[in-house]
Amino acid sequence: METMFDTLLQLPLFQGLCHEDFTSILEKVKLHFVKHRVGETIQGSGSPCTKLCFLLKGEISAVTTYKDLYTFIEQIQAPHLIEPQSLFGLNTVYASSYVAETKAHTVSINKEFVLNDLFNYEIFRLNYMNIVSSRAQNLYARLWNEPTNSLEEKIIRFILMHVEKPQGEKLLKVKMDDLARCIDNTRLNTSRALNRMQEEGLLTLHRKEIAIPDGQLLLNYLPQ
Repeated sequence: METMFDTLLQLPLFQGLCHEDFTSILEKVKLHFVKHRVGETIQGSGSPCTKLCFLLKGEISAVTTYKDLYTFIEQIQAPHLIEPQSLFGLNTVYASSYVAETKAHTVSINKEFVLNDLFNYEIFRLNYMNIVSSRAQNLYARLWNEPTNSLEEKIIRFILMHVEKPQGEKLLKVKMDDLARCIDNTRLNTSRALNRMQEEGLLTLHRKEIAIPDGQLLLNYLPQ
């Protein structure tokens, strides 16, 4: 049976640490374990990020809203590290809200322990830098996508620009008029393109909602 110790070692920041070092960390660093009920907000958008928060068990949704125009919702499975990039930098607040979709377990480590203890371990420092750097590189690469005249591709790129990672279930809450303005096209053309994409099984249309069963399908649709 997998223990909590084994689960923690699966988390990206701790991968590569030997058991001896990890045991030493557990002896010095205070871990805060929390169980969350379904529908509970684990972290709120705009709230200060003062700790590293790990999802150990369950499923959560990341909810990100832009100026009341549209909202992206991503499903996230454990294990997962919640917004490590928000712990440092100019804006040390959460960009998204995180809500428990099932019963969920999290563990958090205060920022002071990260700075004073965890950063003393080279593996931890490298893991942290790799996670933040990879995220920055992926987002930067999306900015340099080759321009396209295909409306379907414009819609896909709009969606992929706003998600943390393509894999998994996504939900975009948006009015058709607002989406058309975001991709600089007409409402009619946007509606027709979305219906073609629905026929191909890439997404499902609902009133003011676009459900994507797996963002990887959208990524695979784009020319390589």
